[in-house]
Amino acid sequence: MFLRLLSDGRWWTASSRWRNMASSRNSATSATEPHLISLPAQAQVVVCGGGIMGTSVAYHLAKLGWKDIVLLEQGRLAAGTTRFCAGIVSTARHVSIELKMADYSSKLYQQLEQETGIKTGYMKTSSISLAQTQDRLISLKRIASTHKVMGIPCEIITPKQVAQLHPLINIHDLVGALYMPEDAVVSSADVSLALANAASRNGVQIHDRTSVSHVLVQKGHVTGVETDRGQIQCEYFVNCAGQWAYELGLSSEEPVSIPLHACEHFYLLTHPLKKPLESSTPTIVDLDGRIYIRNWQGGILSGGFEKNPKPIFTEGRNQLEIQNLHEDWDHFEPLLSALLRRMPGLEALEIMQLVNCPESFTPDMRCIMGESPTVQGYFVLAGMNSAGISYGGGAGKYLAEWMVNGYPSENVWPLDLKRFGALQSSRTFLRHRVMEVMPLICDLKVPRWDFQTGRQLRTSPLYDRLDAQGARWMEKHGFERPKYFVPPGKDLLALDQSKTFYKPDWFDIVGSEVKCSKEAVCVIDMSSFTKFEISSTGGQALEVLQYLFSNDLDVPVGHIVHTGMLNEKGGYENDCSIVRLNKRSFFMISPTDQQVHCWTWLKKHMPSDSNLLLEDVTWKYTALNLIGPRAVDVLSELSYVPMTPEHFPSLFCKEMSVGYANGIRVMSMTHTGEPGFMLYIPIEYALHVYNEVMSVGQKYGIRNAGYYALRSLRIEKFFAFWGQDLDAFTTPMECGREFRVKLEKGTDFIGRDALMQQKQNGVYKRFTMFILEDHDTDLDLWPWWGEPIYRNGCYVGKTTSSAYSYTLERHVCLGFVQNFDKKTGEGLVVTPDFINRGEYEIDIAGQRFQAKAKLYPFSSLFTQRRRKDEMELSSYQGK
Repeated sequence: MFLRLLSDGRWWTASSRWRNMASSRNSATSATEPHLISLPAQAQVVVCGGGIMGTSVAYHLAKLGWKDIVLLEQGRLAAGTTRFCAGIVSTARHVSIELKMADYSSKLYQQLEQETGIKTGYMKTSSISLAQTQDRLISLKRIASTHKVMGIPCEIITPKQVAQLHPLINIHDLVGALYMPEDAVVSSADVSLALANAASRNGVQIHDRTSVSHVLVQKGHVTGVETDRGQIQCEYFVNCAGQWAYELGLSSEEPVSIPLHACEHFYLLTHPLKKPLESSTPTIVDLDGRIYIRNWQGGILSGGFEKNPKPIFTEGRNQLEIQNLHEDWDHFEPLLSALLRRMPGLEALEIMQLVNCPESFTPDMRCIMGESPTVQGYFVLAGMNSAGISYGGGAGKYLAEWMVNGYPSENVWPLDLKRFGALQSSRTFLRHRVMEVMPLICDLKVPRWDFQTGRQLRTSPLYDRLDAQGARWMEKHGFERPKYFVPPGKDLLALDQSKTFYKPDWFDIVGSEVKCSKEAVCVIDMSSFTKFEISSTGGQALEVLQYLFSNDLDVPVGHIVHTGMLNEKGGYENDCSIVRLNKRSFFMISPTDQQVHCWTWLKKHMPSDSNLLLEDVTWKYTALNLIGPRAVDVLSELSYVPMTPEHFPSLFCKEMSVGYANGIRVMSMTHTGEPGFMLYIPIEYALHVYNEVMSVGQKYGIRNAGYYALRSLRIEKFFAFWGQDLDAFTTPMECGREFRVKLEKGTDFIGRDALMQQKQNGVYKRFTMFILEDHDTDLDLWPWWGEPIYRNGCYVGKTTSSAYSYTLERHVCLGFVQNFDKKTGEGLVVTPDFINRGEYEIDIAGQRFQAKAKLYPFSSLFTQRRRKDEMELSSYQGK
């Protein structure tokens, strides 16, 4: 009760300040009877939610010059989850965009009190993230290496240094820690009120005690909102409703899927210590103990993320304003025990209260932002996974930029709402997934870890057959995909538990799959790839697609074109392959997680009054990738037609029979640079074709393979992949794909002007391959992605993906190299000569390894024995 009274007191004090300031600007605003103020009939933007997210969006929209904004809050400002936030602002994040959001937030909060006159409780305390194991310390070292190149102070320290910085901490089981001197704490409610104050001064109208019942939509676009106090016409709506965002999305005239779910979150408050803690006492994050500890008014605020979280409100809408939920000391006991182990001196301390409040979590532990794929003008910012105060400033900034400029200033794809499909919004799925997600906030995340809940949601018709043959599975966009296949006799349990930053247990298994794809033939089920058909009754399909895609699609029927959909800045919104089926019809293949984003982009840019038909046929086709020099023999035998390059040239598609099945789209490409074919099989024929391929392939040494082998093959061939290497800020000129752009054809397309300018002025980053030179695969840490790249001792970029090349017997990293002026820090043109003349190192968790840079793949180094008489088939028989 004490916490509620304290929070309410702060709210009314701060509230009266911002209301009085607002009333001096607009006489219609009243601090005493807000419910009597009439709502405006229309506005450009309506923001729903008066917590840290809603006020941050309103603040940043006003900063960018949009003034006709109305913010609505169903209760009082900052009276939802924001009021109960622990108030820790930390940049210790693995994901680059989350790090940037947290860094911006910290700097914003630091100057907010001076800007508004409202005390925000900002105090630079620093933070110490503890490591009880060497693996945890490696994880912290990875964070440190990326923070240092971004100019964020941090240091790996010893247990003794931890004790010097925080004498109450028990260090007996520690192996090290990460020290972040710039981290801080704030009063989250006061930060939100300060943002509201500044927004109000800039023209934003704020109305509390006003509930949004649903959003009005016409022809797929926001037209207004219906509230309990009347209707407001608007062009844009922003759902910042926190734990209510899911229900609010479904209540729209055209439902918007926002996958998040609330769990109970506990922390305790104590009375001040006998010797009260200084306000600048460092915040402690003990991830191995699953707890955090910060100073609170001379005492302790400590909470954590238990292994057995309690989902709530699965049945639907919850409280209007969040109250302290039921105290559950039995449930909190493991976290309390961890706290007392870490700070034994607290045993005699008097506990004031155990706080239990709802917190929203998402299916992948990353927040949700962006425009709805189904309703234009409907934006979302929610699902902060208990990091709302750290992300609030930066997230509001990026979403405001997105709305005003049409795109944010950073790559926010890892947070984009369109990374999910509606299928991931099932209440049952969300309830089960967040029970896994909440503990994962503290769990050690090593390369290639996978979620265990919400699985087998989308499966290929071959799933059971592949599973019986030893497939180990990963999940992408809800789709099950094979990672690798465990041979008979291997210890399956040990493989499933192979979580390490070093050489993994599956190393030899994937190596044998890669070897088979080089020397015989492998088959990979790639059914998860997104597949669209685009057609028209006349020639309009070609005309529209020529404008939407950067490569020339006016090719003979049957030809395959690798191309991209670019934005106005020339960056990749999608990277895909397109087959011309006939003069009026095209077949498009894109990455798995592009299904929603790609569909939305096409629908948004296609003429609304055209006779074009866009159909998602992902579910209609099972895709088999036959990789290797003997793929031609397998298909020749199954189809009774010649499959040699003379009869079936590269990047060509034919519809043909395979076994008993008709209508199989066979394409001479593999997405790896190796010889072979993609088979797109009508789903009802999938099992038959697979069985035939495996049966005939036995004499040619065929075996199943997975995506880990695919990754190794495509990376050693310098193939970039969208979502990892390519994004909306990467152009074809920067990644060596100028030959895939129709610049000289005189045909207009989205992004053409930006590419013409780049061609004239040069590029400021360049996609580069790195071969690690002095790296011991058996003993050294493996590269993952995001490792800093150094050229002649200076930081020049980060890796985007990496894999072990079984052909080169070295690790290969891909990434972008930039050139910075040493005096001004400004970017300079990156030429091939600049790349070739440098001495490079890759930083893996603080240890640098020499690397050789290449702008072109090592094709000449690959020893591919393609002649049949050189094949050692006997070694594959029966495998």
